[in-house]
Amino acid sequence: MKSVINTSELSVFLVEPSSLQARIIQKYLSDLGVLNIQVFQNGTTALAAMRKQQPDLIISSMYLDDMSGSRLIEVMRTDQALADIAFILISSEDNPLYLDSVRQSGACAILTKPFEIKHLRAAIFTTLDYLNAGSLALEKDDFDIENLQILVVDDSSSARSYLIRVLKNIGFKNITEAENGKRGAEIVQGHSFDLVITDYNMPEMDGGELVEFIRNKSWQNALPIIMITSEREEKRLAAVKQAGVSAICDKPFDPSHIKNLIERIFTSAL
Repeated sequence: MKSVINTSELSVFLVEPSSLQARIIQKYLSDLGVLNIQVFQNGTTALAAMRKQQPDLIISSMYLDDMSGSRLIEVMRTDQALADIAFILISSEDNPLYLDSVRQSGACAILTKPFEIKHLRAAIFTTLDYLNAGSLALEKDDFDIENLQILVVDDSSSARSYLIRVLKNIGFKNITEAENGKRGAEIVQGHSFDLVITDYNMPEMDGGELVEFIRNKSWQNALPIIMITSEREEKRLAAVKQAGVSAICDKPFDPSHIKNLIERIFTSAL
């Protein structure tokens, strides 16, 4: 992985069957300083090209000639060689049932058609935050981020991998994974942590139940908890807030937002 990637160095594969839409997106990217762009009309040729030369970013439409954009990212995330490539979806689809799998797969952004260049700019900067290393802005000299213990709980291995890369970019070294809330609760009982970051919708024990367990049954009942979720039901989210979650963040998320939430939590604890 390159130490620092900026817009002029960003390598992009654009997967878009419409030549008109491809030209519009290329123009936007060019205006943003992204010049290294290759265009593909379907997922099959894009995947073949990725396996020969990996780009930094895939920008894909939802509906391709041979597969969906959600299927494309699914194939990428199950291929070890392609799993860490950044992904942005551009689609007129607004049905959560179709988009949720993309959110759970660790996409950097989902843009809704029609969109403006400012929306693409935000997505590109989110991608750069994901690709590039950073650091926490903390004032305490004795704050040793490398020794902090983080627990990541999510039933999607792709979502966990995406978040763990973001955390490692910030400087965290000690990160433990759990595939659902039940396993997360078991791990919390046996190990000391400084922060839990959890999904909401999970089998066996969801994120809300995990928060309640930590707050009411765990010996680490003051443990900071960040919830990252695609959940949109206000009543369910209100219940999570009431249970004592420290912060809630949407999927897909901007890595800089997670960084700011962590800074705020740890700064208040010092």
